[in-house]
Amino acid sequence: MSTFKKIIYWLPRILSIVFVLFISLFSLDVFGEYSGWELAIALFMHLLPVFLLIGVTIAAWKYDLVGAIAFFAMAFWYVWMVGLDRHWTWYVFISGPAIFIGVLFLINWLQKNKQSHCP
Repeated sequence: MSTFKKIIYWLPRILSIVFVLFISLFSLDVFGEYSGWELAIALFMHLLPVFLLIGVTIAAWKYDLVGAIAFFAMAFWYVWMVGLDRHWTWYVFISGPAIFIGVLFLINWLQKNKQSHCP
């Protein structure tokens, strides 16, 4: 396996994990607002997207096309949920990395597909 193929294989997987950790940081704001069972429920609710991302990362580890589609879908879902009335940085810092990871999974999938179709 060439160095390029190794990078294209590992980069989206590593970035997916980093992205999950980044998104999970946003759930820390519940600690200043809630206590007791309300804190546990609020933390769980704030971590639901993280749990979804973990599931997508696990599936994408084996199936690159699933990762590409799922990360593209999550990026566009975020824009749709937030609306188009926010500052552009809202979209760049959340949807941007998701799209980038989706592109990397797509490149890896295309590379594998091209390799399997060549004699």
